[in-house]
Amino acid sequence: MNIVITGGTGLIGRHLIPRLLDLGHQITVVTRNPQKASSVLGPRVTLWQGLAEQSNLNGVDAVINLAGEPIADKRWTHEQKERLCQSRWNITQKLVDLINASDTPPSVLISGSATGYYGDLGEVVVTEEEPPHNEFTHKLCARWEEIACRAQSDKTRVCLLRTGVVLAPDGGILGKMLPPFRFGLGGPIGSGRQYLAWIHIDDMVNGILWLLDKELRGPFNMVSPYPVRNEQFAHTLGHALHRPAILRVPATAIRLLMGESSVSGIRRSTRAAKKAGRSGFCVSLVRFRRGAGGCRSLMWFTANIRQLTPGVTGLVALRDKIVW
Repeated sequence: MNIVITGGTGLIGRHLIPRLLDLGHQITVVTRNPQKASSVLGPRVTLWQGLAEQSNLNGVDAVINLAGEPIADKRWTHEQKERLCQSRWNITQKLVDLINASDTPPSVLISGSATGYYGDLGEVVVTEEEPPHNEFTHKLCARWEEIACRAQSDKTRVCLLRTGVVLAPDGGILGKMLPPFRFGLGGPIGSGRQYLAWIHIDDMVNGILWLLDKELRGPFNMVSPYPVRNEQFAHTLGHALHRPAILRVPATAIRLLMGESSVSGIRRSTRAAKKAGRSGFCVSLVRFRRGAGGCRSLMWFTANIRQLTPGVTGLVALRDKIVW
């Protein structure tokens, strides 16, 4: 397949593109910085500096839209909110315009979104059918998805990736958490009761490959079916690094530091990949391991954190679908 990708130098793109190349696909990455993209992605990838020179996407089989400024890196000032929105909405609108201008459009647009679409719905399990809570992350994602869906036709299906927290060895949440945890300064945030709707990077990539091949459309919660509470996640990470994880960070401190963007770390609701599971997709790294006393206290990466964290050697990841 001839595949066009935006956001190719981001966390997901860096893992997805080598897999696609190994499968024999031709990859074109849309980038603002071709020099940086070339150094990150290598010579096998074709680069477009933006989309201004493109009048259509004839000859393109699929589009994977992963572009967007990281959502939790900065305090959500009015200006930052605008950057978060426009970095997603504008590129998506340009892709949709090119798809709709094509005589032979791509057969699929796989477009990013996030589980933030649902907002904070309290202590409930959220599936793709759940009505959302109207807050900033919902407004951002809902508009993002609405723009992407304008490409939908009898020739082009649209799949929406409502992605949770991606666990990867080279960035994302682990990249931010590891430094304090390695110094024994880590711990839960607030009550620790809030859920982390997570997905391993390998399963995220496999999910995108699966959507490329299947005649499916609509939103998909890209999360493990077994979320973990923040307190369990923190204790597991500390245990795996042989460090204490007892320095609880007050929720008020997070709110003062990050303002409205703190909701991404302290919201309570979790998400379930109901639609993906019903359609036949199985993630491989999904379960907790049983700890002492039969308590599901350790996530799968208790045994595998040494693979996930740079500079730490150890056990190979378990790939079995464990059923207790």
